[in-house]
Amino acid sequence: ISDLIVVEGMQINRGYLSPYFVNNTEKMSVEFENPYIFLCSQKINSIHKISHLLECSLKENKPIVIVAEDVDGEALQGLVLNSTRGSLQVCAIKPPGFGNARVGMMEDLSLMGLAEIIPHLPILRKRIRQTISDILHQEPDILLCIDSPGFCFQVAKKLKSKNIKLVHYVAPSVWAWKPRRAKKISDFLDHLLVLLPFEPPYFEKFGLATTFVGHSIVETAADKGDGKDFRKRHNISTKSIVLVILPGSRQSEVYRLLDVFRRTALGLSKDYPDITIIIPVVESLVKIVSDNVKKWTVDVLVVAGEKEKYDAFAAADVALAASGTVALELAIAGTPTVIGYKVHPVSAWFARRLIKTSYANLINIILDREVVPEFIQENCQPVLLKKALTVFLEDKDAGLKQIKDARVALEKLGRNGPSPSGRAANVILSMLNKDQ
Repeated sequence: ISDLIVVEGMQINRGYLSPYFVNNTEKMSVEFENPYIFLCSQKINSIHKISHLLECSLKENKPIVIVAEDVDGEALQGLVLNSTRGSLQVCAIKPPGFGNARVGMMEDLSLMGLAEIIPHLPILRKRIRQTISDILHQEPDILLCIDSPGFCFQVAKKLKSKNIKLVHYVAPSVWAWKPRRAKKISDFLDHLLVLLPFEPPYFEKFGLATTFVGHSIVETAADKGDGKDFRKRHNISTKSIVLVILPGSRQSEVYRLLDVFRRTALGLSKDYPDITIIIPVVESLVKIVSDNVKKWTVDVLVVAGEKEKYDAFAAADVALAASGTVALELAIAGTPTVIGYKVHPVSAWFARRLIKTSYANLINIILDREVVPEFIQENCQPVLLKKALTVFLEDKDAGLKQIKDARVALEKLGRNGPSPSGRAANVILSMLNKDQ
């Protein structure tokens, strides 16, 4: 690939940088003369794999708009159209006011739970209006929204009558709560791409075209980490026990979980004096977490970046993690894991009355049993977390059993099958080709 431009971790082919990209704190854009893909992403690791998009193409240069309010890089990687030929034009735009222009963040949209969202409703409404305005200005053939239904569906509904094909990637969990949402979204979406094999029937019965593509997490390099090299470059003894702590990728998660995880680590350090604690974080949280651990009475190493994270997984004896995508990455890496999670008490009160599943972790949900120990809300206590972690440290067979059982769930998510990115590509291209 020629004419490759690298700016702030993003790689864009055959384009020029708008002055706004670096100099304007209110707007960031990369402009092209030809049709493009429009990207709107919450955090830098959502777009750092954009180079994968350069390996593919859109036939006839058909324009697509992508809105990703809060999505990991692997979700965008699921949009890789690597089964096509031709030339791809890419445009990355951050609507006015979306966080720090240097990295293109939308942190004001990265929210979890009812209680956390309510104070931010005015800014959310503003962001929705801005996104709709930008999309209408670009006149795409397809709008592809990724996850974050609370934000993306508001955008899509406003564009229903604008002659734009509306596709959503990652279905709302109607099987867990509010099943009536399946009927509502079938009224405005044209196609739904889902991650879980049991999801299509929930939407197809209402006439919504739905395709299981598999979970994009299975395409990551989570199982390619180099634990020996990680220990060597960070001067960690081969005999030292390594505990990886992952308190979440949102500020709200870190503020709520990190102290609980700190006390858990402190308790473990009393039983295992040679323990080494590693906290992999996204770039946007490095300062927050680093400042916090300065007050810890045990030594902690904070690392950032995908390579460091996956190498830390490989080096770890056990992991303590927030519930979410990272728990699946740990399963792929083969790291024995314990889950701890807490939300605002008000959010928890509503969740208990709405959510129908018995588990929070997707591995447990798919297998319908607790393979990965999880401690939610009032059960997310240092003494309970420490006890569960100690089981894996004292009984290696327990960890091996978890890894073996998790593989069954990962297979159901698409591991060792056709790539989710290839499946997603086929759906998008088929929709484009129908219009030709």
